[in-house]
Amino acid sequence: MSVNGEMEENKKRLLHHLKRQGYIRSQSVLEAMEAVKRELFVPEELREFTYTDTPLPIGHGQTISAPHMVAMMCELLQIERGDRILEVGGGCGYHAAVLSRLTGENGKVVSVEIVSQLVKVAISNLEKANIENVEMLQADGGLGHPGKGPYQRITVAAASPVIPKPLLDQLDEGGIMVIPVGKGGYQNLMVLKKRDKRIFEKDHGGVVFVPLKGKYGY
Repeated sequence: MSVNGEMEENKKRLLHHLKRQGYIRSQSVLEAMEAVKRELFVPEELREFTYTDTPLPIGHGQTISAPHMVAMMCELLQIERGDRILEVGGGCGYHAAVLSRLTGENGKVVSVEIVSQLVKVAISNLEKANIENVEMLQADGGLGHPGKGPYQRITVAAASPVIPKPLLDQLDEGGIMVIPVGKGGYQNLMVLKKRDKRIFEKDHGGVVFVPLKGKYGY
């Protein structure tokens, strides 16, 4: 079997596992994860682990999230076609690529990453994957990017000790934000919904993320 054929088989097995475990619940998330070649976003020396359900190091103390966590966060976001999405902690661009498939060509993903070297890597990866509706920016993620908002969905891929107020301010009415919150080695994955200018929170259990950097980080 060719290397590409083996990658495809590994991807099929992984997605089947994620469906069976309940991380993938919708056809839209399944199709989005099928469409994105994760191997394009994984460092070359780790390509053999591309479709292993584990986070992988991408340099500068950061990781590409485990596939089950990407699926879980995408499901919790309940993304609709045409949504404007803010991603905090863009990393190597993989999660943004999946988000771009969910929002579609009429939607937009604004992804901010504080590490400038990773922004360059992510832009290159997204180009290789032919993703055109993602804008990668170097910025302090806790501050969001108000100039591009408001956002119908906000996803944060780094743990924050508190929920950054600028992100709440940039969340559109009726919008949803998913963010890991907590101090120490473990956090709680929080889903926040804005309704009638009020914020409603729900805890979706314990997770482990790299720490958020910047004004609202550690």
